[in-house]
Amino acid sequence: MYGVHVSSPRRSPDSGGTRASRPRRPAPRERLSRDRVLREAVAAADELGTDALTMRVLAERLGVVPMALYKHVADREDLLDGMVDVVLAEIEPPPSARGWRSRVRGRILASRQVLLRHPWVPRVIETRTSASAVVLAYMDALAGDFLSGGLSPDLAHHALHAVGSRMWGFTQEVFPTPQPPDDPAMLEAMVREFSARYPHILVIAGAGAHEPDSAVGSTCDDQFEFEFALDVILDGIERLHRRGWASPRGAG
Repeated sequence: MYGVHVSSPRRSPDSGGTRASRPRRPAPRERLSRDRVLREAVAAADELGTDALTMRVLAERLGVVPMALYKHVADREDLLDGMVDVVLAEIEPPPSARGWRSRVRGRILASRQVLLRHPWVPRVIETRTSASAVVLAYMDALAGDFLSGGLSPDLAHHALHAVGSRMWGFTQEVFPTPQPPDDPAMLEAMVREFSARYPHILVIAGAGAHEPDSAVGSTCDDQFEFEFALDVILDGIERLHRRGWASPRGAG
């Protein structure tokens, strides 16, 4: 029509009218980065614990040679520092409309929930020698909670010391309570020994027992004990704030 010749589309000779299928290229591997290394290290520590987390194990999980990791982490200590930062970044800030005591309590309990998901973190935190930007930002927010409630910088300073390791959601126990033996005979012998040698501890343990006559064999509710201690500290800080307390001159 109108003197224009329209040719038919050329077909591939071996396609029968369809384009021959080509082999698909494998999907490109996710690029290695510090963030990827740290997140995989956190996942590995959650599964295996930090003692079993070696550079070789981490490299195998990432599908790279161990030397490739050192482009993103300087050494094991740098790896652990970064892993702590990744975990602490999971902490959700508390609602801002509440009073300082509720905000502090909510922030600390939110931190505790995060650390309960990563039970290896407290021991690693205890071995850190310097505070990262993530750590300092969290402490700054906690200090801001105290100051926004009208606490003096002096009292806020001592309040941060008072909450100590609890600001991260765990209690630093010097001598953790040993687990009672499962064997009934051994447990009975342990109770007899405590009765003879440590009667006051036995009385206290009995008062907190969840079952009658299970004193030494009972276990404490760790969440309740954590919140109890935290509330005791916050109650004390609140009383000092209401009194207008100031530390003695020269006290750190």
